Amino acid sequence: MAGLGWRMRALTGAGAWAAWAVGTTILISTGWQGGGVLAVFFVASTAVSRVLPPKVNAQDAKGDRRDAWQVLANGSVAAGGALFGLAEPALGMWLLTVSLAASASDTWATAVGTWSGKTPRDLRTGLSVAPGTSGGVTVPGTIGAIGGATVVATSGAVVAESLGLLLAGTLLGLLGMAVDSLLGGAAQGRFYCPECERPTERSVHRCGAPAILKKGWRWFSNDLVNFCAIAVAAFTGWAVWQWWP
Repeated sequence: MAGLGWRMRALTGAGAWAAWAVGTTILISTGWQGGGVLAVFFVASTAVSRVLPPKVNAQDAKGDRRDAWQVLANGSVAAGGALFGLAEPALGMWLLTVSLAASASDTWATAVGTWSGKTPRDLRTGLSVAPGTSGGVTVPGTIGAIGGATVVATSGAVVAESLGLLLAGTLLGLLGMAVDSLLGGAAQGRFYCPECERPTERSVHRCGAPAILKKGWRWFSNDLVNFCAIAVAAFTGWAVWQWWP
């Protein structure tokens, strides 16, 4: 699957190796059931990103080929959660599904939201922001987030034979998307390239010029935002699991 992703130009070379590591960990921990949920996540998220390519890229983010950092940001929490399946298979599937639902929710929200052309609003302040800006949300993007979380949660619920996982995966997937938007708007580093006179998410712009920090923390990248948001969803999923009858 990692090799296919690389051949389809959905992953960089390093991204393919990272995907292989994540996938192997999930297969060892949760078997082919977990591998099936991972496959649904990867295929569906790649498809929606290709069918609905962003019309704009206001912050000059990375391209649609995921590198190793992006893969680990979106998959390492899922792989870590799946490891619980070695001792308690049901918990491993629960955490894996919740984590991937959160990642899919954010991916689908970005794809649908930017493609729709609607002006996003910062989730914290309610102010209008440029399309593609981290922290911005739209109604179509939110609908997309629900769709992404539901697709992954449904696959997990089917293989685990748990209706509760469908509900928890969908809701916690949306929680991850909301945390991602809040952190993206409040803490993610945003820069400005004085040479190209355009905003960017990179501390060093594509042109090679050092970018000026305009907002947020320099070290708080979009990949770190994604990781933290998925981790919050996974930890909340673990707490819900303890309570779930």
